[in-house]
Amino acid sequence: MHKLTIKSTGVAVITPFDADGAVDHDALGRIIHFLIDSGIDFLVALGTTGESVTLTHEEKQAVFATFVRENNQRVPLVMGVGGNCTRSLVESFQSLDTKGFDAILSVTPYYNRPSQEGLYQHYMALDAVTPLPILMYNVPGRTGVNMTAETTVRIANDANHIVGVKDAGADMEQGAAIIAQAPKDFLVFSGDDETAIPLTLLGGDGVISVIAGGFPKAFKEGMDAALSKNEAEANRINQLFKPVIDLLYQEGNPVGIKAVSQLLGLCETNLRLPLVSPSDALTAALQPYVKRFN
Repeated sequence: MHKLTIKSTGVAVITPFDADGAVDHDALGRIIHFLIDSGIDFLVALGTTGESVTLTHEEKQAVFATFVRENNQRVPLVMGVGGNCTRSLVESFQSLDTKGFDAILSVTPYYNRPSQEGLYQHYMALDAVTPLPILMYNVPGRTGVNMTAETTVRIANDANHIVGVKDAGADMEQGAAIIAQAPKDFLVFSGDDETAIPLTLLGGDGVISVIAGGFPKAFKEGMDAALSKNEAEANRINQLFKPVIDLLYQEGNPVGIKAVSQLLGLCETNLRLPLVSPSDALTAALQPYVKRFN
């Protein structure tokens, strides 16, 4: 299995829909090209921001195919494949078509709220069958369970193909503990835009970002500054984006980033229920930042 070499700024890419609710593959192609042309380092297909939980199996396969075709081997691609039934997920991993992808992002089991031992055994089961390197995804605000630094480091030491974590818990102390205690080549990505630059300054490897999907060049400048330990510049850019981050999540994710994408002319703001399109007020509030940072 190949070694995963990604750093700095990845984007959790939205899934655009047309007025009838079908996946808009033409718009998805525009988004992929926009992000790559703007210097983004890698792309994540069908994570939380991609509304993966509302897509059918067939739709997911079609989205993955669009990523592979439009990317054309320009940047590394990560596919989101998660679930809360370990047995079913193991079976899915064994039949995955991973051509064109470099890694799998797999969220901690949600709703059933496993113990730390359950999380450990879940990921070790995936490690035994995975066709690609795995990035674990800890997002306690959505799953109802936090994978602790201790469990993350335990898996990092014991697994053969689990190479990193996206931690979206916004807990700087936990992130710092993972960075300090995990093997040196274990990748630690922030999954929280507000703490991405601070965590990278502490030694993290970068971010899998929502905000970079709408402001790729400017936010990547901040991430690159953090990676090069230019603390003053990194913190300056981080402060600039704080009000934007607050707006992006005001009506939920990916509602805000779809508003930004529509303002950029990339796609419409259609979402699948139970998510609804952004309000006019939110779109108006975001418009000055779109003009300023793009």
